[in-house]
Formats: sequence, structure tokens, C-alpha cells
Amino acid sequence: MSPIHYSVIIQWSNVDQAFIAEVPELPGCSTHGDTYEEAIKNAQEVIELWLENAMALGKNIPPPRVAA
Repeated sequence: MSPIHYSVIIQWSNVDQAFIAEVPELPGCSTHGDTYEEAIKNAQEVIELWLENAMALGKNIPPPRVAA
């Protein structure tokens, strides 16, 4: 599975003064960045790490959502 196929929701957080990136298909998979671009880059990295960890632990990996 390619990390670029997973959904990423990016929102500005006034509390954190950063862009928060969440991956809804992967429980607990989120990150942040000082810029929108950094949040996207960090999201791609955290998705890869999440998938690697899940595979190593033999856990179920949810499929990415696909637009019709």
C-alpha cells in the first residue's frame, strides 16, 4: 500500500500554532507542521511509519478510502 493513497485532513490549530495533519483511516496517526507543506511531508512520513509498525506487529491494516 502506498502512503500517498491515504486521506490526510489538515487544519490550523490556534492552540498549537501549527497545522495538524490527521489520517482518518489509520487510528492514532497524526502529526503537525509549522507550514502546510511541512504538515503534508510529515504526514507522508508518519503514514509510512504507521504501516511499517502495523506490519511488524501483524496488525490489521485498514485500506485507504478511494473516491468514486
